[in-house]
Amino acid sequence: MHTRSSNDDATDRQLKLLIGLVVVLAVGVTTLGVLHAVATRAAIPNPLVLILIYAISVISFRIKIVIRVGSNQSGYTWVDVPVMVGLVLVPVPWVILCVGAGMATVRILNRADPLRAAFVVAKEVLVIGAAGATMLLLGAQPSVDHPQASITAIVVAYLVSWLVDDLVFYPVIAVASRQTIRKLYRNDLGEQVIFRAATLATVVYIIEVLVLGASLVMLAFVPILVGCLYLWRLRRLRTQQERDSWRQLADTTDELSSVDLNQVLHIGAAQGAKLFSAAEVEIDLTASGVDRVVRAGTDGVLYDGPGPRKFDSDLSITTELETRDRSYQAGALVLDFDGKVKLTEFEQYKLKTFASALCTAIRNAAAYAELQRISEQNAYDAAHDPLTGLANRRELYERAEEYFAGRTEDGVVALLLIDLNHFKEVNDTLGHAAGDAVLREVAHRLDDAAAPGDLVARLGGDEFAVLLVNLITPALATHRAEQMLSSLETTLEVEGMQITVEAAGGIALAPGSGGINELMRRADIAMYQAKRAGQPTATYAHAQDTADVERLMLGGELQRAVAEREFVVDFQPIVDLGSGEVISAEALARWQHPEYGYLTPMQFLETVERSGQLPAFADAVLDQALAASGVWREAGFDLPIAVNVSPRSLLDSRFPATVLTRLASHAVPPDRLVLELSETLTISQLDTVGRALDELREAGVRLALDDFGTGVSPLSVLSHIPVNQLKIDRGFITATETSSEAAAVIRSTVDLARSLHLAVIAVGVESEPQRHALWELGCVAGQGHLFARPMSSIRLLGALQRGSGGRPGALAAALHDEGSVVRMPRRRASGSGRTTG
Repeated sequence: MHTRSSNDDATDRQLKLLIGLVVVLAVGVTTLGVLHAVATRAAIPNPLVLILIYAISVISFRIKIVIRVGSNQSGYTWVDVPVMVGLVLVPVPWVILCVGAGMATVRILNRADPLRAAFVVAKEVLVIGAAGATMLLLGAQPSVDHPQASITAIVVAYLVSWLVDDLVFYPVIAVASRQTIRKLYRNDLGEQVIFRAATLATVVYIIEVLVLGASLVMLAFVPILVGCLYLWRLRRLRTQQERDSWRQLADTTDELSSVDLNQVLHIGAAQGAKLFSAAEVEIDLTASGVDRVVRAGTDGVLYDGPGPRKFDSDLSITTELETRDRSYQAGALVLDFDGKVKLTEFEQYKLKTFASALCTAIRNAAAYAELQRISEQNAYDAAHDPLTGLANRRELYERAEEYFAGRTEDGVVALLLIDLNHFKEVNDTLGHAAGDAVLREVAHRLDDAAAPGDLVARLGGDEFAVLLVNLITPALATHRAEQMLSSLETTLEVEGMQITVEAAGGIALAPGSGGINELMRRADIAMYQAKRAGQPTATYAHAQDTADVERLMLGGELQRAVAEREFVVDFQPIVDLGSGEVISAEALARWQHPEYGYLTPMQFLETVERSGQLPAFADAVLDQALAASGVWREAGFDLPIAVNVSPRSLLDSRFPATVLTRLASHAVPPDRLVLELSETLTISQLDTVGRALDELREAGVRLALDDFGTGVSPLSVLSHIPVNQLKIDRGFITATETSSEAAAVIRSTVDLARSLHLAVIAVGVESEPQRHALWELGCVAGQGHLFARPMSSIRLLGALQRGSGGRPGALAAALHDEGSVVRMPRRRASGSGRTTG
């Protein structure tokens, strides 16, 4: 049993009131008929005539054309024939008795609902009473032997009975089906006229035969006529019903073409109830792995939630929701009726077609929902850090740019840049898994401590940023920053160990110009100020900014400089210290500024690295360096070219592909390119840049470690970065002649390089004594002003062609006589990819 809604209860009450009224009127009509018969002393008719009227009533009521409206069944019957014939032959009370008894007999045999049976019998009593009263008023006198009824009286009486029948029938059926009387009557009027006309013709024919006294054999044609009319009428109704059903099914299928699964299910359930005249319809999706049931009636959705289904009895019809090829099954469709209903062959086919269309719509909507979920997931992944779930650098920049586009709406905005102290020790001591656990916990605490609207992001490694918004006053930024950093003070447990996280934070208020790049630069400066001072936070102050006014001005001119090719490349040769021959060259970027003149990297590189122009700048330098290498190669000097690369470039996942694309465009073999890395800048980002370096190394690009010996942990760098060359910092070269410690560092570096099969290059060779000292310490290559200052590619080509002492390609005299030193060929270390120098 299923729970009835308040609408159902209201409908039942209205039906009972209407039917009760009809029954009361029928009792009154019957009483009046009996009183009239008594008053006129009407004779008792022949029992055979009464039995005949009763039998014909039973047969006429059994032969009917059934129409199901809503969950109710109704139809056209031929009971009007025995009624009108009976009114011509016997008094009204006897017609009521015979016809009523016949209808009651059929209802009992069909085990019909008592309320409906009472309504049908009472309605027919009213119809008979109205027709009989009309005939009496028109002078018709019922008689078996001498019936006196004109055709006019019969026709008028039948029309009156038709009117009374409609007045009683349509209000009740309208309440039961919850439709308007006008709509029901309009839809049925055409069929009614034809059927009523056929019935009236049959009645007139029968009565004329009886009145004229013709042979009763003529009545044998009546069943044939009734049967033909019945079959014609049934076929016509079924054709109309099928046409309407297909049109309704097509409209429903169009409505199902939605990509919203909720809409598909709600439309399918509600339209299914209307399409099959069911009380309620259920869609059960448990077969597809979804615990969801949608239930609807003709008035709309009644339930949408988890199962189980509500209907599963003899009063319901269940069909599987599957595609025509049965490749996909979504669940089950359940039709529930108030009474037991058997679908016709056409309705079964229609149900199967509807179920297939609904299943296809569910599959399409589910597929679209999955695609939308994947799209949303991809969008989420593109904006969030995979380890911590926080926003990433890209999302932070986009949110900040939104502020700079309409800054007056959100009050004061500031950026808090956070860097964890000594985080590398966690990775080195406990491993990367423990380090990841620490980063996740830090991210969780920062996110919890953030105020509504603030954006917490992980920039990479152990660096976090918080975009502080809706600040009432600038001073509130410091208070909010201290609160967030204090959330990290509580110890956390990692692999059974208690760890205290220390961090330094730099605070910067949004600048009037420069956008997010300038805001990030200022927060970075403040963070390092906090680290140097040993304080948890520091706020950016312009007086403490080491960047001068000229560099700040340059920051706004970078885009123009890249677009107008103001960045050029000079080259400094790298020389074999023993022979004086050029063995490679290093590319050094310069900026030909229209106002400040020739600028070196020391004057603009930091600004470039902190701007959004770094990828374009690095690509321009690489392009010019490889182009020069091609010119030298065509002239007979196949020299490897070394290019400095910023660690920030290696954080860009597109950088390796850019390098390989440039190599291919200039037809330069990858092993002729050397990328120089600054050891002091990469020590804290080894894990982050390692993937990019491995990709370049596998492609054949060679790597060099610049400024070797100045970092805090050179051996750690060598264990993480697969380099081919070491470049000794110029500070050690300058002190070679006067400091035994510097000489010892150089000798140990050379020994280390030999053991690792690496080449060693001395940077900043300024004099012949330095050259001799380096040679004696085992260093075989160097660069510096002793050999040549940085120059353009064309000037370097000219110097190579002129040579030194008549030797093209040499820039200095040899330290030994020709043939006195035998150079061993470079050998490749097994499995390492490194070569000896």
